Order: sequence, then C-alpha cells, then structure tokens
Amino acid sequence: MIEAMHLWLFFLFVFGIVIVPGMDMTVVLANALGGGRRDGLLATFGVMAGGVCHVVVGALGIGLVLQLWPAAFNLLLLAGAIYVAWLGFGLLRHGAAMQPVGKRRPGGAWPAFRSGILTNLLNPKAYLFMFAVFPQFLRPERGWIGLQAAALGLIIVATQLLVYGGLALAAAEARSAWRGGAAGIDRAGRAVGLLLMATAAYTLWKGWRGF
Repeated sequence: MIEAMHLWLFFLFVFGIVIVPGMDMTVVLANALGGGRRDGLLATFGVMAGGVCHVVVGALGIGLVLQLWPAAFNLLLLAGAIYVAWLGFGLLRHGAAMQPVGKRRPGGAWPAFRSGILTNLLNPKAYLFMFAVFPQFLRPERGWIGLQAAALGLIIVATQLLVYGGLALAAAEARSAWRGGAAGIDRAGRAVGLLLMATAAYTLWKGWRGF
C-alpha cells in the first residue's frame, strides 16, 4: 500500500518545483500568447509527456547514470539552455509571428507540442529532481516499484496540468483582450522572447556555477 501522507509529501515537493518560473513555464507562456489556448495547452501536454519520460527513465535508474557520469548533467544543461535561447531569439526577432487572435500559425499542432516536450526533456532541473528526490519515494517494502513509480508519475503530470494548464488558459484570456491589437501582441512576443533568453542564460549560469 502507498500511504496517503507519502503521496501528499511528494505532491508538495513537485508543486514547489513546478510553480517556480523556469524553462517549462516560459515556453508554455510563449505558446499561449503566440497561438492562443490551443497552442498553450498543446505545449502543456508536451511538458506532461516529457514528465512521463522522466518518470520512466527515473524508475530505470537515471540517478545511477548521472552519478557514474556527472558530465552528462552539464551537457544536458547546455543543450537545454541553447534550445530555449533559440526559441527566445526567434520570438525576439519575429515578434509578429505571434498571430492575431483567431488566426492559426502554420504547422498544425506539432510545433507547440514539440516545444513543450523538448524543453522538458532538456530541462536539467527535472533530471536533478529525478536524481535527488524521486528515488527517495520508491520503497520496495511498499509494494511493486512499477506501481509506485506510476502513482508518483500521475502526481507529476497532474501538477503540471494544474500549473501550466492554468497558466496557458490565463495567458490565452489575456491574449484575447488584445483582440485586434496586433502591435500589442507583437510587443508581448518580443518580451516573452527576452524572457526565454534570460531564463536560458540564468539556467546555464546557475548550473555551471554549481559544478
């Protein structure tokens, strides 16, 4: 049996990490402002899919890999920061790419989902969580490890949906308030681009400073 208090404690850990602004949150915000509710939620679903991958990899022993090869963390940090900075540069350079309300961006649903899952998979904060926190909540005496990992994974994706999904809906509503205001949407796009680039720079600085 998995104790309820055990799950609540894990939820508090996850919520405390998810609610802190970072790469995942900024990418969801960028997609919601750029493409509206649909793109914001698709980016959220991408982040959630990345969360599922982290759970699977975490359950299979990502902590051991990072312990044996610490340089893997730094490489992941660099790749994630470069990708987010690239997204930010694109918005900063082409703020008008954030289309007016009601107009769909080309490429269908895939670009928004892809940005969410790639950002999450390249987010070193998630791997650090899987290395430092996740294994502490897996106990053989509580039953099958796979079932425990599934329960904890459900908490992770539900928390991501709650926080990032809520942010996507709020940003989409703010975007709707600019109906017809293409200049305002353009400025918001460039501002989010700067935020993405600043987030990438801070993540890279913070990570390398600690190693």
